Amino acid sequence: MDDDDADYMQGSDDEDYGFAYSDDDDGDDAGSADVENMYYTAKSKKEDNPEQALKEFRAIVDKEEEKGDWGFKALKQSTKLLFLTLHRPAEALKTYTELLPYTKSAVTRNYAEKTINNILDYVGGSKSGPVDVEILERFYEATKAALAEAKNDRLSAKTNLKLAKLWLDRKEYGRLQKILQELYRSTIGENADDQAQKGTQLLEIYALEIQMHNERRNYKKLKEIYNASNSVRSAIPHPRIMGVIKECGGKMWMGERQWNRASEDFFDSFKNYDEAGSPQRIQVLKYLVLANMLTGSEVNPFDSQETKPYKNDPQIKAMTDLVDAYQRREVHAAEKILRENKSTIMDDPFIKQYIGELLRSLRTQYLIDLIKPYTRLELSFLAKQLNVDHEEVEELLIGLILEGKVEGRIDQVAMRLELEPNLQKKRYAALDKWTAALDSIHTTVLGKNHSGQRGDYGFGMPSDL
Repeated sequence: MDDDDADYMQGSDDEDYGFAYSDDDDGDDAGSADVENMYYTAKSKKEDNPEQALKEFRAIVDKEEEKGDWGFKALKQSTKLLFLTLHRPAEALKTYTELLPYTKSAVTRNYAEKTINNILDYVGGSKSGPVDVEILERFYEATKAALAEAKNDRLSAKTNLKLAKLWLDRKEYGRLQKILQELYRSTIGENADDQAQKGTQLLEIYALEIQMHNERRNYKKLKEIYNASNSVRSAIPHPRIMGVIKECGGKMWMGERQWNRASEDFFDSFKNYDEAGSPQRIQVLKYLVLANMLTGSEVNPFDSQETKPYKNDPQIKAMTDLVDAYQRREVHAAEKILRENKSTIMDDPFIKQYIGELLRSLRTQYLIDLIKPYTRLELSFLAKQLNVDHEEVEELLIGLILEGKVEGRIDQVAMRLELEPNLQKKRYAALDKWTAALDSIHTTVLGKNHSGQRGDYGFGMPSDL
């Protein structure tokens, strides 16, 4: 007995367990037993002689005068054989289309829905190799037509969501947008209250659209959908859905160089993926570590209760070492970690595009610490210490000088950095402050003299005042 048969034998909540007796019961039982024997005989030949099994399943369908449960199961097995074993998807589509009308009365609603979901899963799962897009679309169109006729709105929505995910995975964005529009219409409807009632489903649709915009790098539209998802209140989404939304939100904030907001969203995404048991939590944890380092925070992201258990995970170990090197300002150790852990860090395209920014931040901090004790330094010395060329050192120094983090100037003739003593600068600043205070008193005194008060305040005012 396979899994589908086991599910069928267990029944479901909406099954009718009432019994009806008639004079023909003995004859019906004998006929049912005969068909059952035919079914299991045919099923036993699936692996060794699939073509013969296919013929015998067909004989069961032809034998049943009405659409009964054994005919349904025979068509289910035929579809599976044709698609996964014999690799004849067009013929599998025919048996599947023949099976769909049986779902109205031959089997329970739950068993019918499980069968349809299982078939659509392996049809879209590429277990039998590449499948023509047109064939896939026809499987789903046949399903949607049958569900519309049966007025099964719940399964119809699930089928559209499954199809949308399939088009997303296959990067069929034109087809995906068409399905998303259909899903929005059926979910939001004409009544605004529908959005609140179907908030959970709406978040699933948002998650799909956000992923599409993220892959297509349409960050303006991504932000629009992201903000819309945050406005949904009456929903109890699966944590995986929120993991997807927050992951894409984190990537969006990274693109805008808003490291703190990215870090917050990646942390929320990680927690949701972790709750869902999704393996994507490891990848998102890497993104969280990256964003946290770019904020310049001294807080170790692995100090939290949620992330601590993953600190020594083989996929994460390189990132924990990178955090340690970053916090110690050991730029050479960080570069070595990146070189030696290409597969776990640099092979991710998203991480790779920010590594340059991370190294720049680390080199900048290293440079500030390096030049503190000196009044002048050769650019060649700094380049050697950082293991970069003169141009990059000069660019880093110019940035630090413009940002006011380094007080000095670059002598481009002598190719050296000359640092200005702080004392003289502080004296000028103090003098400017004293002068400003004197001007303030001066203005106040003038105001009093003009109001008619007498007194010589000794400021040497011109006589005409």
